[in-house]
Parts: sequence; structure tokens; C-alpha cells
Amino acid sequence: MELFRLSIVYLHLIACCVAIGLVLTSDIAMVTQLFKGDAEKKQDAAHLNSLKTTVSLALAALWVTGIAVIWLDVSVKGFAYYFSNPKLQAKLTIVALLTLNGFVLHSAVMPAMEKAGSLLQMPFNQRMLAIFAGAVSAVSWFYAAMLGVGRPLAWKYSLVQLLAAYPALIASGFVAMVSLTVWSKYRSNLDFTRFVEAHPREMK
Repeated sequence: MELFRLSIVYLHLIACCVAIGLVLTSDIAMVTQLFKGDAEKKQDAAHLNSLKTTVSLALAALWVTGIAVIWLDVSVKGFAYYFSNPKLQAKLTIVALLTLNGFVLHSAVMPAMEKAGSLLQMPFNQRMLAIFAGAVSAVSWFYAAMLGVGRPLAWKYSLVQLLAAYPALIASGFVAMVSLTVWSKYRSNLDFTRFVEAHPREMK
């Protein structure tokens, strides 16, 4: 039974690593583009679809393996005792929010980004939704991973204490990305204006 549980936990960890790796590399690529102020560079539609599919599969694998681990542990420790663990409650809360946010990303944000071509070219409301959903996604994946490996946190802190930093990190990430987007859009517009002034004949 112990080896069976270990194999499920291992698969759970692999799925989490795959998702975090993809989210991190995608976020780094977007931030790099924003620092360059490159509003004309289009997002690769094939890459967006691949990212959406892979992260969705990883999230589904996390749910399946996570439920399997919970079922095994509940059969040994009992339902009431096991689910009274604040760390487990915090992790389940964040994974549920992560799943809901994933639906928003896949059904609204990614199609809008694919249509617009890039984050900077999206309408204001859609851009704000994309930034907020992106901040929730990035923070949630890393926060859930931290809770997953944080065995010393079990029973030591309350649910409120364990989740105290979560909204603060999301708010900080959102403000930082909005600021970077505003600066990047300003820089992109400034570069375009300079190009027009330097090449007036080419714009006619």
C-alpha cells in the first residue's frame, strides 16, 4: 500500500512540475516581450493551443492523483480527522480556484489573445482580465506546490494564516504586470512615433 501511494504521489509531483514549467516559461517569454515593448509580435497560435492542452492535462492529472492520495489516506486516518487539516483545506481551496481560473483562461483569455495577436493589442478590459487571470495562475501554481511539499505546515497554522499571503501575492503580481504593460505600451507607441518622424515618406 505504501509503495502504491508513493507511486501516485510521484505522478502527482510530475504533473505539477510539468504545469509549473510550462507556466513559468510562458510567463517569462511574455515578460521579456513586454520589456522589449514589442507590440507587433504575434503570439504563436499553435503554441497557445499546445500550452492550453498540456496544462489542462496536467491539471486533470493533478486532480486524479490528488483524489487517489486523499482516498488512500482517508481509508487509514478517517474522513473527519484527515479533512480537518488546515494545510489540506488550503491546498484544496487553491487548486479549486486554480481550476476555475483555468476555465477563464482557456475559454476567454486565450481566444481573445489569439484574436488580438498579443497582450498589448488586446482591448483594455480583456487585457486587464488576462493580466489578472495570469497573476492568479502563476501565484496559485507555486502556492499550491509550496503547500504540497510543506509537511511542517500541517496542523501548525490555521487556514486563514496559511492563505494570508495568497491574495497579497496575487495583488502584487497584478499591479506589477499592469505597470509593466502600461510602460511597454507607452514605449511601443513612442518607438512608433519616432519611426514615423524619421521615415515620413514610408508612412505615406
